[in-house]
Amino acid sequence: MDQTPDAVFIRPFQSGDERGFRILNEAWIATIFTIEEKDREVLDRPVESILAPGGHILMAIAGGRAVGCGALLAMPDGGYEVAKMAVDERLRGQGIGRKVLLALIELARQLGAPRLYLETNHRLQNAIHLYESCGFV
Repeated sequence: MDQTPDAVFIRPFQSGDERGFRILNEAWIATIFTIEEKDREVLDRPVESILAPGGHILMAIAGGRAVGCGALLAMPDGGYEVAKMAVDERLRGQGIGRKVLLALIELARQLGAPRLYLETNHRLQNAIHLYESCGFV
């Protein structure tokens, strides 16, 4: 059975997205790493930990459910850190992560961010390839 969503659209985080945001991120973090206390704080309270300090979260939606997400964490210099990117593991390789990342980049441009920053782990080769293909070094 094809798991590819017919239509994926990207929209800003809204009330009720907390669970989807947490589940998507917990799934990949727990598979490769250990969910640490700092992860738990952000994933359990995205409004307080990301949005309230001036950050943004985008959600990828297909078939009425969250299938991907990503965040811009506000930095002191007015820039943003790209963080908490995740895609439903059953739908990886379908371009959803790229859609989310490109939407985050465009949002940062619209906000006038002087720079975008991200950190990743060398074990996340697919993510590194995506980031590099979108211009990150």
